[in-house]
Amino acid sequence: VAEGLADPEVVAVADEPADGASRVADLRAAATQARADADAAGAALGSVLDRTERAEAAATHVHAASTALATADADAGPVTRMARLAGGADADNAKALSLATYVLVRRFEDVVAAANDRLREMSDGRYELERSDEKEDVRSRRTGLAMRVVDHTTGSARDPRTLSGGETFYVSLCLALGMADVVTAEAGGVELGTLFIDEGFGTLDPHTLDAVLGELGRLRAGGRVVGVVSHVEALKQAVAERIEVRRRADGSSTLTVVAG
Repeated sequence: VAEGLADPEVVAVADEPADGASRVADLRAAATQARADADAAGAALGSVLDRTERAEAAATHVHAASTALATADADAGPVTRMARLAGGADADNAKALSLATYVLVRRFEDVVAAANDRLREMSDGRYELERSDEKEDVRSRRTGLAMRVVDHTTGSARDPRTLSGGETFYVSLCLALGMADVVTAEAGGVELGTLFIDEGFGTLDPHTLDAVLGELGRLRAGGRVVGVVSHVEALKQAVAERIEVRRRADGSSTLTVVAG
């Protein structure tokens, strides 16, 4: 009996607290907590599995959308490049001109060429217009629709703003007539048959005035109606058919029709 009582396992049991009920309660509490932890872990696992399933579905959708985008981008590549080129944003468009501006540049060159036919005569061969890729007042901004005046006397190109008042008048007149010629040539038979010029003749010297009136006379002989509004007395002798308006002292006006 003494030998059995001396067994280590029996001794260990003898050394434990005598309150077995407390020990059982602790074990039951631990078991309850373990079951709660297991339930929480199971719920977390379910949530993770659900998120994983949805993430896989989303990844499949993103992959399909990415493939569709790549296909659409490849199909739209030529159109996109053409749109950028037409909008002036493509690297191949060295002058950054939009399609609309490019078309206007081509037409502007036609107008300038038509204007030069008259300008060379009105200026006695001194001036000629040329299109410029630089805006007159801002050299760093390229527009494609600017203009320079070539002065054959000095052999240099001038800013149009350096022209005198009379020179500006007949250069503008040549441009207007050149535009009328281009419109007539490309409008399918539609003609600009009437031209009105309001003032500007007073800035011309007698020689230039004769040149301008000679050009207007050729227009009239070609079938166009040319109306001139001016206070220059010299025009009275040059215009056979005219309407003269004179102011009276009382503020009223008189109107006289003169037919040549």
